[in-house]
Amino acid sequence: MKLIVGLGNPGKEYENTRHNTGYIFIDSFAKKLNITFDKEKFNGLYAETTINGEKILLVKPLSYMNLSGEVVGKFVNFFKIDINDILVISDDLDLEVGRIRLRSKGSSGGHNGLKNIALHLNTEDFKRLKIGISNNKLIDTKDYVLGKFSKEDKETIEKMKPTIDELLEDFLNLDFDRLMGKYNN
Repeated sequence: MKLIVGLGNPGKEYENTRHNTGYIFIDSFAKKLNITFDKEKFNGLYAETTINGEKILLVKPLSYMNLSGEVVGKFVNFFKIDINDILVISDDLDLEVGRIRLRSKGSSGGHNGLKNIALHLNTEDFKRLKIGISNNKLIDTKDYVLGKFSKEDKETIEKMKPTIDELLEDFLNLDFDRLMGKYNN
């Protein structure tokens, strides 16, 4: 069983904000797979499907970013998901918009959602897909990540969707080292 988690904050006021990048791309992937987030468990919305005989769960925590780990930990424990079969999609301030970085493990880099997931999984050894949102040092970080994308950045994000959809599909089929080699630029 594979678990793909898209990080974000629930609610209309957070739609299309930089911090909801995980939601944006997991929604796109669900649409490609023709599945919907029609189930709720452990304070998370989820969709499930089977690909090549393997169950796939897509999860959007509803707990707000800083408590994402509570939701992820409960899914992992309930479904007995191996740590190697988890991929977390998050925004990353240190990458320019349009850039991505796959990591097999590592620190949270100051990202509170990743930090909370590491806390609840008792390890930093979970795979992550970091998607660049750039950074504006003139704006308080909290205000920046909770801000909306500019028109240009929104267009860039839209153009990335087919590539991220393909990457997520490849995650289900490829060895992670090969996946990193293919997509890390």
